[in-house]
Amino acid sequence: MSDYAKDVLVSADWVEDNLDAFQDDDPAYRLVEVDVDTEAYSDGHAPGAIGFNWETQLQDQTRRDLLSKEDFESLLGEHGISNDSTVVLYGDNSNWFAAYTYWQFKYYGHDDVRLLDGGRDYWLDNDYPLTEEEPDFSEQDYTASEPDESIRAYRSDVEAALDDSVPLVDVRSPEEFSGEILAPAGLQETAQRGGHIPGASNVSWAAVVQDDGRFKSAEELRELYADEDIEDEEIIAYCRIGERSSIAWFALHELLGYDEAVNYDGSWTEWGNLVDAPIEQGGA
Repeated sequence: MSDYAKDVLVSADWVEDNLDAFQDDDPAYRLVEVDVDTEAYSDGHAPGAIGFNWETQLQDQTRRDLLSKEDFESLLGEHGISNDSTVVLYGDNSNWFAAYTYWQFKYYGHDDVRLLDGGRDYWLDNDYPLTEEEPDFSEQDYTASEPDESIRAYRSDVEAALDDSVPLVDVRSPEEFSGEILAPAGLQETAQRGGHIPGASNVSWAAVVQDDGRFKSAEELRELYADEDIEDEEIIAYCRIGERSSIAWFALHELLGYDEAVNYDGSWTEWGNLVDAPIEQGGA
């Protein structure tokens, strides 16, 4: 993994080798599974893994926004995570929600956070250890940093990007990008209009990972984005609700080291509901 810009991925083998540390009450190492379906965690998870529900625990239930600084501090401290913890995140849907959680950890300044390459599916498919036992760690005092706005885009940033021809990466499926559908099958339609932000390139989140869910090499990722004239410059990634775009942000910002890449977590749920916001329909 040395070809990546940052040492932010760990292998399933590495996690298995360190399961004793992840199960210890000492907060030096913490393993966290992030799912939108908590039944998956209940059915079996990596030993020592804390279970977070992305929708109910990592989202503000009133504002449809990420957690406030105070709520983030409470969540981590209550689950035995300290400021000095090495936190490894993994989850369902090829790490969609784990990547969003990684981005949220970085937004609030957590220093040492990693992703388990391949996520929950890779762990299950390769017969790594499972348990139904839920850990109960001693509570810690956690103090988050002020938000790092350099990794987040807002509506105003997207509007400015349209004027300045800043590259936009829409990571949704081609059918969502074209406006044929509003959401993946079985998921809630959260926007009134279909289509994409004008000028956006459609580079699906799935294009950045291999068939087994692990990330492609840095060289492959660089070529993937270069084909859309996206290189080391300001880039805005978006999807429907901000979780799939976190995969693209992780690949661009963390694995390739494109420091000006940002995640527009309002994504199509916000843009597709804005009155008079410009949209385009049809393929790339």
